[in-house]
Amino acid sequence: MTRQSRTSPAGSERSLHQAYDTALLDLDGVVYAGGEAIAYAAESLAAARDGGMHLAYVTNNALRTPEAVAEHLGELGIPTEAGEVITSAQAVARLISEQVEPGSKVLVIGGEGLRVALRERGLVPVDSADEEGLAAVVQGYGGPDLPWSRFAEASYAIHRGVPWFASNTDLTIPGARGIGPGNGAAVEVVRIATGAEPQVAGKPLPPMHRETVLRTGAERPLVVGDRLDTDIEGAFNGDVDSLLVLTGVTDGAQLLRAEPAHRPTYVDRDLRGLLTGQPEVVAAGEGFRCGGWTAVAAADALELRGEGEPLDGLRALCAAAWTRAGDGSCTLDAGKALARIGL
Repeated sequence: MTRQSRTSPAGSERSLHQAYDTALLDLDGVVYAGGEAIAYAAESLAAARDGGMHLAYVTNNALRTPEAVAEHLGELGIPTEAGEVITSAQAVARLISEQVEPGSKVLVIGGEGLRVALRERGLVPVDSADEEGLAAVVQGYGGPDLPWSRFAEASYAIHRGVPWFASNTDLTIPGARGIGPGNGAAVEVVRIATGAEPQVAGKPLPPMHRETVLRTGAERPLVVGDRLDTDIEGAFNGDVDSLLVLTGVTDGAQLLRAEPAHRPTYVDRDLRGLLTGQPEVVAAGEGFRCGGWTAVAAADALELRGEGEPLDGLRALCAAAWTRAGDGSCTLDAGKALARIGL
């Protein structure tokens, strides 16, 4: 399904793990949350791999190294090689390396993941804005305890004209206690202090998609994520198909309001969706039908009639909302319709 025709979720007679050669999986909110595996994730991924699908874990979180991420996934019952992990730190390191000389010094505002990725590209991570010959500043998620002084260090260098790069600009990050500020929030601090704009590598921007394709060799990739503004938009920008799972930050109401760049090809409750086909959404009179549900965009609200699998109701509602919205965002009230299906 092409991005130009995405006015409803797509159907698939084949299970997704057979229809696509590689799953490009986000981590936070998809595979785990707060350090613990999300329900059904480990067994679903094992079944998809046993069925011939390649798995790659693509994360905007630049804090940890691929080795650390792979080790953590292994502890959660998901055997993973470091080479199967692609991070925004790797994407931004490649972006910097294409614009500075080999061996250049780069001021790091973030964690070990950034430092390892820079060394992989032949660059030298440093900690002070006063380093002679400083070629770039790179900012990535450094965890909740990153000192405020690090933002000041970035500002000093940027005010002197040093080019500024950011691994990603996700405003939030899910954790064990809820949703916390992500690297995008930290980037905003430096942006306000300097008036500058960073070059950004992570999802949904092209450098991250390029890094992923280069490292995986995927020919028929399926992006799997929980965020409309990073995972799904990244798939849209790369013109590849996507599966939204409802285990992270996106809920039904947000999905119905999605503008074209944020509309997934498929939607499912969790990673079990990789192992099944997807029901077709079809036009039905003035509305759209999926399973036992029919959704209609009335004058001031989305209406849902029928009964059946709740997720089919959501898929029908998506078709009604997205078709009504066209190239915009649907503003019709969906509260009663979503309440009927518990989403």
